[in-house]
Amino acid sequence: MHGVVIAIVIAWAVFWIYWLLSALAAKPGRGTAWRRGASVRFVLFAAWFIFVRLTGFKAQGVSASAPWLTWLGLALFVVGLGLAVWARLYIGRNWGTPMSQKDDPELVTTGPYRTIRHPIYTGIILGMIGTALAISLWGLIVAAVLAGYFTYSAFTEERNMAATFPDTYPAYRASTKMLIPFVF
Repeated sequence: MHGVVIAIVIAWAVFWIYWLLSALAAKPGRGTAWRRGASVRFVLFAAWFIFVRLTGFKAQGVSASAPWLTWLGLALFVVGLGLAVWARLYIGRNWGTPMSQKDDPELVTTGPYRTIRHPIYTGIILGMIGTALAISLWGLIVAAVLAGYFTYSAFTEERNMAATFPDTYPAYRASTKMLIPFVF
């Protein structure tokens, strides 16, 4: 189990380093300084959470010790982070922090955006659920809070996109799901 924790912590660290470095190439956008710094705050919170986890905070009785649960968690974790990275590559310079608006935006409808309008959110939520299942079920609380935040962000972005692309976004919205393929 300890090896699983180390592997997941390293994978999350690599993911967030990639995420922050790739943000340097994003188009400039509009938004408050609070929104622009959201990614940094989230990474700092994640680092704090990982530090607390590695320094001995153990939630007794709620560990995901069943081997099948650990393997399911690892699979969801890998699929989730893979989806987030794939979506980040497709959105390219149009990527921004949640609810931000870019200068000279483009509507991306290829790759994972062909079926999910917010695949980055879906991937990160799935990665968090996988982490919780593989390490500690207490992480499901973090995943639920994160899912709520990303769902709120998705609804806000839906309004912005409809206003920015009034001719094309309604058809795209009708042909895709917001967060869960074929469901929602």
